[in-house]
Amino acid sequence: MIRVLLSTLLTLISFTPLQSQDTQQGKASFYARKFFGRMTASGERLHKDSLTCAHRTYPFGTLLKVTNPANGRSVMVRVTDRGPYVRGRIIDLSWRAAKELDIISKGVAMVIVQKASNIIVPYKPTDEIDLPELELETNEGSMDMSPYWQDMKKDLQEKPQVPEKSKPASASKSAQSAQSGATASPSAP
Repeated sequence: MIRVLLSTLLTLISFTPLQSQDTQQGKASFYARKFFGRMTASGERLHKDSLTCAHRTYPFGTLLKVTNPANGRSVMVRVTDRGPYVRGRIIDLSWRAAKELDIISKGVAMVIVQKASNIIVPYKPTDEIDLPELELETNEGSMDMSPYWQDMKKDLQEKPQVPEKSKPASASKSAQSAQSGATASPSAP
């Protein structure tokens, strides 16, 4: 019973908020290969080439500057997971972040963690975008012009239909055959 209370007390002590501290110094490790592709606590998938980390107390999305004091290298990482849950370690890095700090061969190394504030992102576009003024107008002609086919359709509808004079069908056929016969062959005397 006492062991359970002591372990609970140690757990509470180890999870005290460290956000008030600007700088932390401690051991860092990195994710093993078996964790690549798994979901992190923030809901993102862990990718080995991402510059992310696991931290116990900083909110998700917080940018941290991690520095390796042994060689002076530093890297900016984003908090996407919770942990590490090993005593003495303050941060778990992605494989790419550990490679940038040159701690892959060591496995665990001393680092300095600082919360990054007022970060200037290079090549970030400014909020003010100057757009050129465009003159949107049509070429020559009025705005109420309609296509040629619509004009033709209107003309056909407006033109009055003249009905042909009603003639008997037999009379018109005999008249047509008489005209065609007279022009087709001359009559012999």
